Amino acid sequence: MQQELTIVIPAKNEVAMLPRLLESLCRQDYAAMTQTRILIADAGSTDGTVEAALSFRDRLRVEVVPGGLPSVGRNAGARLATTRYVLFMDADVELPEPTLLRRAMWRMQRRNQHLVTTSIACREGSWMDDALYAANNLMQYIGAWLKPFATGMFMLFDREIFWQLGGFNEQALFAEDYLLSKGVAIKKFRIVRGKVLTTNRRFRKLGHGRMVWMFARTLLNSWNDEYFLRDQGYWEEAGV
Repeated sequence: MQQELTIVIPAKNEVAMLPRLLESLCRQDYAAMTQTRILIADAGSTDGTVEAALSFRDRLRVEVVPGGLPSVGRNAGARLATTRYVLFMDADVELPEPTLLRRAMWRMQRRNQHLVTTSIACREGSWMDDALYAANNLMQYIGAWLKPFATGMFMLFDREIFWQLGGFNEQALFAEDYLLSKGVAIKKFRIVRGKVLTTNRRFRKLGHGRMVWMFARTLLNSWNDEYFLRDQGYWEEAGV
C-alpha cells in the first residue's frame, strides 16, 4: 500500500501527555494507521518524552527527529515527509473518536481539500475552559466563510499547498498556525465533524482573561501579518 499520510507532532517535555495521543492513534480505524510515519519533532526533552514515544514502535511507525519551537518542529517534520498529506497535531491532544482520522482523510481526498481541521474540546476543565474552546470552534466555522482559521492541534494539509504557502513562519512569535491557515482558499478549507481533546494548561498558566485578550487581538489583526511577528508574551508567559 502506497503511503499517503505523514503525522508530525512537535514536543518538548510531554512525557505525561504524548502517550495519550499515541494511544488514541493506535485506536484509529484508518486502514493505513500502522504504516503511517509519525514524526515526533523533539525540542530537547529531558523528562523521558523520547523514550515514551519510541516505546510505541511495536504498534506505530514512530520516529524522533530534531525540533524546536512549534513552527520549527512542524517544518522539520514536513521536510522529511514524502506523502501527499501531512497532519500536524500538538503533543497534548488526543483523538477520542476512532473514526476521525479516516473521515478527515476521506474529506481531503474525495473533496480535493487543501486543509481540514476539526473542533476542540477540553478534556478536564471548568465551564470557562469549555466556553473558550466553544468560542474557538465558533470562530473556525465563521472562518470557513470568511478567512480559514485552524489551530496546530489538528491541521491536515495537502503537502504541496503547505509549502506553496511557505510552511509555518518560523519568525512568527504568536498564532503561527492561524497565520498559515488564513492563507488557504476558503473553498479549499473544511471542518470535519468531531473533535480533539486537549488540556486547559494554557489557560491555567496565562489566565482566562489574558487568553481572551490575546484571542480578541488576533481577530482584530487578522489582516496584519506583522502583528504575528512581534512578541506577544505568549511563549514566555506560557513557560514553553
